[in-house]
This record gives sequence, C-alpha cells and structure tokens, in this order.
Amino acid sequence: MGRFDGLPIREELKSFEPYGAPQLDVPILLNVNENPYPPSEETVADIAASVTEAARGLNRYPDREFLDLRADLAAYLGRESGAQLTAEQVWAANGSNEVMLHILQAFGGPGRTALSFAPTYSMYPEYARDTNTAWVTGRRAEDFTLDQSKALAAISRHHPSVVLLASPNNPTGTALPIQVVEALAARTAANGAVLVVDEAYAEFRRTGTPSAVTLLPSYPNLAVARTMSKAFALAGGRVGYLAASKQLVDALRIVRLPYHLSAVTQAVARAALRHSEELLGRVEQLRVERDETVDWLRSQGLRAVDSDANFVLFGTFADRHAVWQSLLDDGVLIRETGPDGWLRVSIGTGAEMAAFRASLERVLKTDIGRLT
Repeated sequence: MGRFDGLPIREELKSFEPYGAPQLDVPILLNVNENPYPPSEETVADIAASVTEAARGLNRYPDREFLDLRADLAAYLGRESGAQLTAEQVWAANGSNEVMLHILQAFGGPGRTALSFAPTYSMYPEYARDTNTAWVTGRRAEDFTLDQSKALAAISRHHPSVVLLASPNNPTGTALPIQVVEALAARTAANGAVLVVDEAYAEFRRTGTPSAVTLLPSYPNLAVARTMSKAFALAGGRVGYLAASKQLVDALRIVRLPYHLSAVTQAVARAALRHSEELLGRVEQLRVERDETVDWLRSQGLRAVDSDANFVLFGTFADRHAVWQSLLDDGVLIRETGPDGWLRVSIGTGAEMAAFRASLERVLKTDIGRLT
C-alpha cells in the first residue's frame, strides 16, 4: 500500500521525501552550518524581555508590515555593506527559505523557468517544484567558479524569469566576483527577469569582498537575500530577509500569507539586531578556523575548496558514505552533500574541530579513507 493512497497528492510529489539534514544526538554537530557559539546571557536576557513584552499583546495580530524590523535590517546592511536602504526596500520572513519561496510565488509559476548553476543549494529546485516553475541548471566549472560567458549564454538560451545565484555558494563556499554579478544583473534586466543573489553566508566572506547589495541602486530587478541563522547565531529564531527595490518588495507583499511574521519573531529579531556587534563577534574567529581547516585538509592529501562561508567542502573519497559513517561512529556528524566523493564540514569551536581532525585522521589511515 502506497503512503499516499486515497489522497489526491500532486503526481510530481509522490516520489519525494521531506527536505532535511540528519538530526542526530551526537557530541559534535558539524553538518548544518550553524554558528557554534550561543548568544551571551546579556543578549538572551534582552530577547527574553522583548518576547515577554510581545506576549502581552498576543491577543492581537502582529504588525503585518513590520516596518520597524525592516528599518533595523536596512540600518544593519548599511553598517555591514555600505548600502543606503529604506525600510520599504527590505523584506523578511520565517527564514530565507520563505523569502525565496515568496520570490518564486511572485515571479515563477506555470510556463515560467528558474535557472541556477550546479552544484548549489539543494532547496532551490524544491522552491521551483512547489510553485510549478520549470527548473533548469547550468554547470559550474571544475573548481566550482561560475563562467560568466556560459552563464550569460544560459540566460539567453532558457529565458528564465528568475535566476538564483548563491554567493558564497552552498555547498562549495565559493563567492562570486562582483563583476560577474553585475554582468548577470544587466543581462537579466534586459531580459525582464529577476536575479536573486543568496548571501546567506555573506558575513563570513573574506575582507574586501563586496556584497551584491552595493549594486541595488542600479538594478531594480536584483534581490539580495540574507539570513540571521548563520553569523547571527539565530538559527532557532527563523529570520531571513531580502534587500531589493521597493517595487520588487511590493510584489512579494502580494504573495505573502497574512501576518506571516509573528510578533514573537519580530521581537526576537529586533533584540538580536541590537546586539549585532556581540553576535557577530565570533565571525572572524570562525574565518580563521575555516582557513586553518582548509590548510589542514590539504596537508592530509585531500582536496579542499577555498571557502568564503562557515564550512568547507573536501574530498574526494572512493566511498564518501563510508567516511561519513565512520566519523559518525566517532560522534562527529558532518554533511554528505555536493558532487559524488565530496563531504562538507561546518566550522565549529576549536574543540569540535580538533575532534573532527582526530576522527578524520584515523579514517584516512584505513581502507575506508581511500581517495579518488
């Protein structure tokens, strides 16, 4: 008997499983790119007080336009990237996943196409599937960079209404040069398409790497997505946001569900933004740990991709699942993702990374750790 027997589920959904990385109770969790450092007690206290105040009004619907939060996010982007934005140019939702879904709801749909370049974030085709948008992928180069001429040719060939680019890219950690982003923004504008640059890991980018938000004044078809889950250590808060032209944001306001961002979520996000300097204080430490991890992996004879995110893609193994399982047997959970043979490790605390190195070093001395 089928699991959906008797239900009129859409035919194209029958073979799918729900999205999600393994959630296992092990000592070392390095699989979902979380910030390993929790908020300080001072920040926790401010969040708790803000939630308490919001709770006193939970008999009322939340502010559905949440302009105060949007103004706070605009101010943060101004400090972080030098972008001069108004509250009306910022949108937010329950994680950047919902922001992305809003984009496909507004600009995708039957008869329309979304384009990206693999390997990239595995949720992108699911956004397209859920909105009945055709999904097309080009390919990144062998070093996971994006060839500008091939990307422009793919846009001309497929005529997408939405182009999705992650920078830094997930799972590779590769950042896009701003010149490539601008070339694609110009081409999509000429074609009447929306270009989305997903900067979920932007705060971890190397010093001197500009954000795509600096291009917003010139390209009203450009949207730059961010999240508070990673650098802000707020994965449990579920707050993602986007910066774009006012007219693009207005399109998203049409498709959002009523009151989609709860009063509690708004209070948590605003409190966290008040403590942005503290919450982002570990970013440089994680950058250093990331670069040291890349160097160590290469010293072990492995391939490791230069990363502008808080994770590293490495390999290549003859049997990556066996390596993943062997690390898990040691209590170290990493991610089996990306092209065949590769694995991805999130950057954790110094002690967590030491445990990861010790476990992997042991595996590399066995037949399980054979490389390709």
